[in-house]
Amino acid sequence: MRPTLIGARQGALLCGAVLVVVGCSGEQPELTQWLDQQRREVKPNVAPLSSPKRFNPQAYLALTSVEPFSTQKLSVALKLDSLQPNSLLASEINRRREPLEAYPLDSMTMVGSVVRTGRQYALLKVDNLLYQVKQGDYLGQNYGKITKISETDVSLREIVQDASGEWVERISALQLQEKTR
Repeated sequence: MRPTLIGARQGALLCGAVLVVVGCSGEQPELTQWLDQQRREVKPNVAPLSSPKRFNPQAYLALTSVEPFSTQKLSVALKLDSLQPNSLLASEINRRREPLEAYPLDSMTMVGSVVRTGRQYALLKVDNLLYQVKQGDYLGQNYGKITKISETDVSLREIVQDASGEWVERISALQLQEKTR
């Protein structure tokens, strides 16, 4: 008896599903009438496209001029600035550059200091090479001149441009770096 009961239940469910589908599939005149009315009333408002702008090609004229970031332009500007009588750069431009001026200050580390013949020297490590510097030597890329050497640091005066473009002095220092394991 059980197989017929399960079959009867399945049959009842199937009949119910068929009735629901048949009931929803009929024409619904109210719905189609409302849709037709909405289609007639709604008018799309599309702004017309503007015509494209005409492209006028221009010749590149700056090819023969000096690049804005070139060393040539910078050297000309530095020379013009050094011609001013009270300029900080006047004495710096005309002197011979020292080897440690090719390296930025943050690539140098102070590894020690030595006193020889009554004069204090600092030991600086740059690119795995050891340099011995004294007061008055130059280092760094901002015209840094060593003003004082102690056992723990090297003080120097640099010449840099401030936000307004004026050349000003700035005091910097290299601290002794203890070796860490």
